[in-house]
Amino acid sequence: MSAYLEKLHSEVFEPVRNEVPDLIVGKERYLLISEVLDRLPERQAQAMRDYLTAVLEHMEYTSASDVDLGGIGGQNHIWFRTYGAKKPWLDGPDLTPFEADILCVANLTTEQLDILLAEKNLDFSFTVDLKNIGQRRFRANMYFDLDHLALNMRRINSEVRPFKSLNLHPEVAKALSLKFYKYGLTLVTGITGSGKSSTLDTIVDANNRSVDGHIVIISSPIEMVHVPRRCIIRHREVGRDTLSFKQGAIEALRQDPDIIVLGELRDAETILTALEITDSGHKTFSTLHTASATESIDRIIGEVPPDEQNRVRLRLADVLTCVISQKLVPTKDGKLTLAKEVLLNTSSVKAAIRNNNTGEIYQMLMEGGNMGMMTMEQDLKRLYDEGLISLEEAYNQANNKKRLKDIIS
Repeated sequence: MSAYLEKLHSEVFEPVRNEVPDLIVGKERYLLISEVLDRLPERQAQAMRDYLTAVLEHMEYTSASDVDLGGIGGQNHIWFRTYGAKKPWLDGPDLTPFEADILCVANLTTEQLDILLAEKNLDFSFTVDLKNIGQRRFRANMYFDLDHLALNMRRINSEVRPFKSLNLHPEVAKALSLKFYKYGLTLVTGITGSGKSSTLDTIVDANNRSVDGHIVIISSPIEMVHVPRRCIIRHREVGRDTLSFKQGAIEALRQDPDIIVLGELRDAETILTALEITDSGHKTFSTLHTASATESIDRIIGEVPPDEQNRVRLRLADVLTCVISQKLVPTKDGKLTLAKEVLLNTSSVKAAIRNNNTGEIYQMLMEGGNMGMMTMEQDLKRLYDEGLISLEEAYNQANNKKRLKDIIS
């Protein structure tokens, strides 16, 4: 693979590099690169696409979840994250920042390049046919690193994980199903790379297979494309199919949905939109970058202006159904396993949110096992007791290390 990429190097980069002077920087450089690429013969343009395809094929071959290239920080290497560890491809081809600039621009549409240059960042989905593998989709983010382009691409699983693999209590499974709960807000939370999107896709797929309805997915970008089974499923990518999360959600209300999926609650506007559409009687799912159920509640309330926080607190208490906070934990055999914290909005939890006593919720999680609730520490203990993870790793991943020590003792 490395030899093939080295062979492509001169064919791919030399024609462009010779026409772009070093003195041209900033926006003008990228527009000139685009102009030069447009003039290339189709054979050379195809070689540019083949180069990125070959990198993605190597990513699949090594079971990596992410690839990073370009920018000053890459040190001329292509980097892969495999089972949680990000390392350079040392026997791969050298890729200078300028060559990465060319490669990045070559794989964007004109509209995408315009957005990138205007906003200095671009989220997009990328689909490609890989040799002996078939069609694969990737979630991509392109950005600037000291005036050079850098690219991260994350592999989107082509198969949805079975719902049973989430190992959820029947009461929690009911809360996630349109069959039992026709409305309510469910959050899947965790840090970047914790598998939130995969869990959300599993929940969507379970509803798609079990109820007759209409699911609208609004995301930036769209990752998994679901095949309609018992549900109509609409995939609306922000920036391509709708202007924003808020606009997409408002539009969805006029499209007769049963379930609305908002890819991420990024800001106060999206949070308020999620509460509004749930309050209107829809089942809503979304994700949040928080490490625990309690932190998720505090984050939603704290994200809005102070004069609106009490109103949001009361609305959240009314519409919240479930929070699943998760982490992907390294196992003893060098792979990853799912650890999770699960909160159901019981009457006690609802009262704690209403009265601004979220500090009481952790104890409710500890004592709610009969309903399927658990703390992250309880699930880490389970993984440790089953011999899947080491004691050291359990402590590394715990949100409350003292509580983990207590329950293990």
